[in-house]
Amino acid sequence: MTRPGLPKLIATDLDGTLVRSDNTVSAYTHGVLDRVRAAGIPVVGATGRGPRLTELTRNDIRAADFLVMAGGGRVVDQSDPAGPVVLRDERLPAEVLARILADLEAAVGPLTVMVEASDEHDAPLWGDYHPSWPYPDRFEARTRAECLSTDVIKAFARTADHQVDELLDVARRIVPAEVATLTQAGLDFVEICPPGADKATGLAVVAQTLGVDPGDVLVFGDQPNDLPMFEWAGWARVAVSNAHPAVRAAADEVTLRNDDDGVAVYLDRLLSR
Repeated sequence: MTRPGLPKLIATDLDGTLVRSDNTVSAYTHGVLDRVRAAGIPVVGATGRGPRLTELTRNDIRAADFLVMAGGGRVVDQSDPAGPVVLRDERLPAEVLARILADLEAAVGPLTVMVEASDEHDAPLWGDYHPSWPYPDRFEARTRAECLSTDVIKAFARTADHQVDELLDVARRIVPAEVATLTQAGLDFVEICPPGADKATGLAVVAQTLGVDPGDVLVFGDQPNDLPMFEWAGWARVAVSNAHPAVRAAADEVTLRNDDDGVAVYLDRLLSR
């Protein structure tokens, strides 16, 4: 249930929520987020994108005081005049990922696997190319051994025989939560992240830094990787109308589609009360 007044912190997912299908963010949305900050409410961009896409992320949510990236594994404070400060940086050990992939393949068969290993600007993902991956320009073919040669920010896995939610259900039965966090973000790949790294724990770092209670946080999202922050935030949980059914079911309210600036329309009305 939405609380009266205004929240003390606002966090929004990007792709599929704030960002439109043509990979743009409208001037209207940027303007509304500027009004949010002018009202004294910090803004957080909470995204599955890894730190290699930091510049793209900053451009898509220019008003953000904080970024929760890599699904919660990387948290950056952008409010310091001296420059960005990394508040959290989690990695999944290579030997742990190797064991997870072996256990999954024993259960479901061969996997298409990619890993995000580098946080350098525009660094490619490594691994097995799959035509469903929407960003082929940021990909580099590597062997499984090369992918498992270093600790990773996250890994992506899919099979030809399982729809992504089915694969996620199987993976969660096999992989304990204390070993890795498993989710999906609408890209047809299960995402394998460090244990305890999700958008809720990432936002908790921000809230603790600011002294904000979770009950005073408003969040927006569209995919299952947004569900942890929906469970954590208490002011309101808002889904865009194009959201995954599970996210719509967990939401207090549903706003317009991402392509219709649903986040900005909701916030515009909130500020105009």
